Amino acid sequence: MNIILLGPPGAGKGTQARKLTEERGMIQLSTGDMLREAKSSGTEMGKRVAAIMDAGQLVTDEIVIGLIEEKLDQNPGASFIFDGFPRTLPQADALGALLERHGMMLGAVIEMQVDDEALVARITARSTCATCGEGYNDISKPIPADGKCVKCGGTEFTRRADDNEESLRTRLMEYYKKTSPLIGYYWAKGDLKTVNGLGEIDEVAAEITALLG
Repeated sequence: MNIILLGPPGAGKGTQARKLTEERGMIQLSTGDMLREAKSSGTEMGKRVAAIMDAGQLVTDEIVIGLIEEKLDQNPGASFIFDGFPRTLPQADALGALLERHGMMLGAVIEMQVDDEALVARITARSTCATCGEGYNDISKPIPADGKCVKCGGTEFTRRADDNEESLRTRLMEYYKKTSPLIGYYWAKGDLKTVNGLGEIDEVAAEITALLG
């Protein structure tokens, strides 16, 4: 089963994608991770990505679809989680066409619904282990009292520079303008399912598991 995790920045898409990879053996395809990997790969596609990113330009949809197709070809028979893609209606059409070419189906689109004000409060409280990337939150998952990451034992933690209220509200507005139309798009296709994105991590995971069966 291939799924899309849909929701505003900070809704917990990455966290739930990691749980699904651990529990179901699915492969998480995060646009940001793929671009960073491609940039340092030295391949022809990677060189194109590096040149565009180094010039401060946006990578085209065509290139992102190309990177996704590479992952599909490298992992035949695998189940994928699309995290952060698609973001627009043209990207949704392109992804649908790509899956069809590969004889693959989209099992579900899971919308992680949130309350904007609660989301702002949660995101401005989050931090990450600088060593392994494990996520923490001052409210729901604070850094352990001994100051050590539960996953790797690291002692350095960072906060994203754009995890502040002004920046987050700008990112939310961008999401509502460009990405929220996908909710209606996938609802019309009969693919859309919803969960409460602001629940505890394990509660949200249980909801997703129940939806996927």
